Amino acid sequence: MAEVNISNVRKAYGSLEIMHGIDIDVAAGEFVVLVGPSGCGKSTLLRMIAGLEDISSGTISIAGRVVNDLQPRDRDIAMVFQNYALYPHMTVAENMSFSLRLQRLGQEQIRERVARAADILDLSQLLERYPRQLSGGQRQRVAMGRAIVRNPQVFLFDEPLSNLDAELRVSMRAQIKELHQRLGTTMIYVTHDQIEAMTMADKIVVMRGGRIEQMGCPLDLYDNPANRFVAGFLGSPAMNFLAGSVDGDGFTSKSGVKVALPANYGAMQGRQVLLGVRPEHIEIVSKDRPDAIVANVALIEPTGLDTLVVARAGQEEVTVSYRGRMDVRVGETVGLLRDPGHLHLFDQSTLARIQPADQQKSMA
Repeated sequence: MAEVNISNVRKAYGSLEIMHGIDIDVAAGEFVVLVGPSGCGKSTLLRMIAGLEDISSGTISIAGRVVNDLQPRDRDIAMVFQNYALYPHMTVAENMSFSLRLQRLGQEQIRERVARAADILDLSQLLERYPRQLSGGQRQRVAMGRAIVRNPQVFLFDEPLSNLDAELRVSMRAQIKELHQRLGTTMIYVTHDQIEAMTMADKIVVMRGGRIEQMGCPLDLYDNPANRFVAGFLGSPAMNFLAGSVDGDGFTSKSGVKVALPANYGAMQGRQVLLGVRPEHIEIVSKDRPDAIVANVALIEPTGLDTLVVARAGQEEVTVSYRGRMDVRVGETVGLLRDPGHLHLFDQSTLARIQPADQQKSMA
């Protein structure tokens, strides 16, 4: 395993710059997930680390060695692609051993490495089959096995689960995480799925428009998003946002919905803000509670484990996530009670998160 250091990396096509000074340090043995919407630059960045895409400026180092001008085969990395990239005319064993045969390793060493990888990935009974005889999940495991046999310092994954169905994605997600724990090798993983990012990563890098919006451990980004984009991107269902201003001792939305604010938001009178609150931090209570927001239930979506309720307070639409079953009906008037310890305010002009006064003091 090796550390990966990305310093001020830029990518331009002529006068069009698409990567704007990326800085990321990946510790040896760390599992880092690059996440963001389509077109944000995450796959381009991964391809630049792999050497499949040139960089315009900056440096990429692996294990302390600058690899800007090295060919992919000389970087000691292995990449797992979205489309498996298996040779259809080769068996599983032949696909897994192909790169080793190119290196002219001995037959016994090749057999040992293939057998070890097959055992790790539960492929031992499939070694003589061809890709056409395998399921999608089995093909992806073969692609991973082909990477494992090389004993690379760094694994790179480019949306490896996007072609699988939902149930298989959950299973493969667990297998990749278990693989990382077993091998301890540095892994950099690209996905647009924030659930994959939250469940798999040691560190998440949220990207948008060729820039890094925020990076850190999953729960820190979830609890302390740097801006409105990160807050809305991480979490399912997404965070609720209300536009309005701070007035008196609370927040008033543009449609007149009032929400009391904790005292630690300090002197912010008249400031134009977005109020953010996650669906799981809202409780449905009696409409007669004086501290509740009165709303009408517009939609109920039972998912089994959770129930999602969409309610309208004036012109504002709010999603509530409730663990278990809920005895409410569409059209019913209810009260919405927010958790004061889980409110977020964002400046309307910059969209940056506003730190509460007590957090600002602790950071000073």
